Amino acid sequence: MPRYLDDAQRQELQRQRKTLRWRSEWPTWTVIVAIYGGWFGVALSARTIGIVPAVALLALLSCWYMSLQHELMHGHPTRWPLVNMLFGVAPLAVWFPYEVYRESHLRHHDDTHLTEPGRDPESYYVSPEQWANAGPVLRAALAARNTFAGRMLIGPWFSIAASWREAAQAVVERRGRIVASWAAHLASLVLLASWLDTRCGIPWRAFVFGVGYASVALASVRSFQEHRAAEAERERTVVNEAAWPWRLLFLNNNFHAVHHDLPGVPWFALGEIYSRRRDAYCASNGGFVVRGYGEWARRHAFAQAAEPVHPFVARQSPAGRRRHARSGDTASLAS
Repeated sequence: MPRYLDDAQRQELQRQRKTLRWRSEWPTWTVIVAIYGGWFGVALSARTIGIVPAVALLALLSCWYMSLQHELMHGHPTRWPLVNMLFGVAPLAVWFPYEVYRESHLRHHDDTHLTEPGRDPESYYVSPEQWANAGPVLRAALAARNTFAGRMLIGPWFSIAASWREAAQAVVERRGRIVASWAAHLASLVLLASWLDTRCGIPWRAFVFGVGYASVALASVRSFQEHRAAEAERERTVVNEAAWPWRLLFLNNNFHAVHHDLPGVPWFALGEIYSRRRDAYCASNGGFVVRGYGEWARRHAFAQAAEPVHPFVARQSPAGRRRHARSGDTASLAS
């Protein structure tokens, strides 16, 4: 059940579910048409508009496509997962098969273990053991990843490497569904890259790295400090009051505390729900609110938003307990 809605607002939510907009989900269908039409329209026009502008526009549209994939896996625009999947399996963002992303992301919605390394697949923290086993180069990279610039520049490599590692593990463990998802993804990726090269004049390197890597880097703007380590479960998820272009690009996932509270609500309703219950959300998530992504960029362009080692996991380990006993209990290391 929603955590922050009173009875009247729950009734309003039920009323909204019966409206034409919610029942038809026409805003989501509009986004689907815009993304696919825009993506292939730009690709077919690459020779006319130039390779650099085309790649830049495709990266932007691929980032928007990842936001759409997120919406699809949460049950929109139809009630049938297979139908939704058909709109999200195209490898427009290159690196991640839809089914693998879906399985990982739904595990992330276990708020009880949110941010905990090893249990939250989208955590940007590491355990004390992982930190102890990391060399100086990896430690520096982990620290840089928790800056705004580092998240965009090297953050995608961490995500890509983790995805490949999980793919190799799925092969070893003979997890047929995941292996089949990777096989289908790679086959369609080869076909799409070949079509872009021969028909549109976009080399595969420009597609894989210019479009694929850049789109993940742009999506990293949204995920930066999206969650923090906090004792209270409700205080782990941010609300980012971003400007409308960012809200459209990320399909309102900047209202992340609202999304975690109501993961089944379509993207076009999240902003309205937040505006009606802003004070309640801000109080319940411990004031974990920022005024836009520019605030993160100003505060943490080259400064860490959080230490790489999860503070509470560190406290639970024997070494962590000794360290905290010497230094005293500390507040969350996340800003």
